Amino acid sequence: MIEARHLRVLRAVASTGSFSAAGRELGCTQPAVSQQMKALESSVGTPLLVRTGREMRLTQAGEALVRHAAGIIAGLTAAEEEVAAIAGLRAGRVRLVSFPSGSSTLVPTALAALRAAHPGTRVSLEEAEPPNSVELLREGDCDVALAFRYEGAAGAEEWDDLVVRPLLTDRLVALVPEGHRLARTEGSLAIGELARESWIAGCPRCRGQLVEVCEGAGFSPRIDFATDDYPAVVGLVGAGLGVAVLPQLAVESVRPRGVRTVALEPAVRREIVALTLPDLAQVPAVAATLDELARAGARQSAAR
Repeated sequence: MIEARHLRVLRAVASTGSFSAAGRELGCTQPAVSQQMKALESSVGTPLLVRTGREMRLTQAGEALVRHAAGIIAGLTAAEEEVAAIAGLRAGRVRLVSFPSGSSTLVPTALAALRAAHPGTRVSLEEAEPPNSVELLREGDCDVALAFRYEGAAGAEEWDDLVVRPLLTDRLVALVPEGHRLARTEGSLAIGELARESWIAGCPRCRGQLVEVCEGAGFSPRIDFATDDYPAVVGLVGAGLGVAVLPQLAVESVRPRGVRTVALEPAVRREIVALTLPDLAQVPAVAATLDELARAGARQSAAR
């Protein structure tokens, strides 16, 4: 195998005409130059230099290798500079996947701060709900995934193989129309008080969590409408077509009109995290993205 350091020595010998002069140019001894040339000739399996008096002359193979060496060394130098730029956060790319309410609340704040601090780092964003987003991460289709899991939920995801960066704890809240009998409730509302209501359900995971919480309170919700679109859920509630339970972050991602939010008891919470693979966590651009997402989560929590 040809090594770049051997090519650099060969070019120095070719340009100076001797091992001694090449050593002076490279800042090493004549024996070190001779040793590296022997190693290079051993690697390629043919002589590269012929001594003629006090000077060294290139063989045909040596001339061919010197001719290619310029491009090889230039390419390696460019690669080294690019890697150094990425390591120094002067460049880099991060592929981020987030669930919708995270995309409209946590992600914009985090990415704006990341761009201000490291303008050379580029971040792409796609949307996917967990567990799909987590699978995209494990399959190498993204670098960071925003995900969530409900406290105490049956079959909660195992993330032991991933780096887990907690962002915030999100509480479920009830949404009722402004004119609803429970709209002015002070403090918390027992979910059982909504047992006879028409329900508007959100995303499939939130829908499953809703059914589980309601059944734990002794009733099955009558779901008249189901939609993955949070503004649609809020709009349906505002129109008086039913009640809903959504994560607080989802409510904060839209402008709720004609609805009231009420805290629920018992409290149901979900943990929102940023996930990445252990090796990716060492990449400077990924680490910086995780840091900014954590700061965005802390700001979101402080604003509540």
